[in-house]
Amino acid sequence: MALKSRPSAYRRLQLQHADYINAVETLGSAVRQAGPLEEKVMQLVQLGAAAAIRSEGAVHSHVRRALEIGATTDEIHHALISITSTIGFPNVRAALSWADDVIGKLGSPKKPSRRSMK
Repeated sequence: MALKSRPSAYRRLQLQHADYINAVETLGSAVRQAGPLEEKVMQLVQLGAAAAIRSEGAVHSHVRRALEIGATTDEIHHALISITSTIGFPNVRAALSWADDVIGKLGSPKKPSRRSMK
């Protein structure tokens, strides 16, 4: 992701602590290359983790990244509601609200649900 498209808080941190951010980005690159998961799947997994720790900023980040690589609103919502039994309804509801903050700004195509295709 180009530096300009990153949130201003991230850009400030990169200017203040360039070596640290470079190390974090190198770790991210190594993780992406370490296994068979596709980028979209990894972003949805990380979205679930962000929701689990109630990190609004990380939810925003992973929703934005997922949308940029082609995830749909339905996929993002399904990734979040699928963890309800693990993190609880209130946490999922909060994460859905944070996800919709980004979806509302960037938009996302909706794929037809399996139910509507029957």
